[in-house]
Amino acid sequence: MTTRYDSAAEALDGTLRDGMTIAVGGFGLCGIPSDLIEAVRDSGVTGLTVVSNNMGVDGKGLGLLLENNQVAKVLSSYVGENKLFAQQYLDGVLDVEFVPQGTLAERLRAGGAGIPGFYTATGVGTPVAEGKQTQIFDGVEYVLERGIVADLALVHAYRADAWGNLVYRMAARNFNPLVATAGRVTVVEAEIVQEEPLDPDTIVSPGVFVDRLVLARERVKDIEQRTVRPREDAQRADAPVTGDDAAHVAP
Repeated sequence: MTTRYDSAAEALDGTLRDGMTIAVGGFGLCGIPSDLIEAVRDSGVTGLTVVSNNMGVDGKGLGLLLENNQVAKVLSSYVGENKLFAQQYLDGVLDVEFVPQGTLAERLRAGGAGIPGFYTATGVGTPVAEGKQTQIFDGVEYVLERGIVADLALVHAYRADAWGNLVYRMAARNFNPLVATAGRVTVVEAEIVQEEPLDPDTIVSPGVFVDRLVLARERVKDIEQRTVRPREDAQRADAPVTGDDAAHVAP
């Protein structure tokens, strides 16, 4: 049975320690467990290994843990949105294991499914394969990748029920379902927590994977790079509606 807590700090109480491995859902700033990340920051734990597609941006998301010098190693696919992440890597302060995005997803899926490793052609002949076992299958070389099982998994969901069943909203689904399965302990923040059971046909992450649950605080959902331009064909709000356009305006 999933246990519900009143705050992110309470939900993480007793789960954090120096040097642990934490898997974190999200993609950039989309679908990240912001409350839980901030609670990890506030706890002061150090020497963390973080498994995440990337490390947020400067000053937001997992970037907060970098700024607080809490991260020793990162398993990630992308560093380009976070200048501090890139600088710490180039300065040799941060140990980074680059993992192709599909491989990272599969390593998390494998860890959650109890699969210790799998072979993939991705990365063969590149630095990604250095130090790893390779094998020939049907004349093609593959590299062995290990499944990831984290000490702690942090997840953001859109809706949860009292049993810890989860659904996600649109692109915020990203890595969250995989991360939810890959933690020895999984802690979830959800935007909506309902007492009645979710419709079984809508559930993405079954509650059996969820240990702790907290209601997420309302907050502005950040976008890494907001790029907009005027639509040339857009009707100005203050312009009169005439001609053919009038036929498309509801009474």
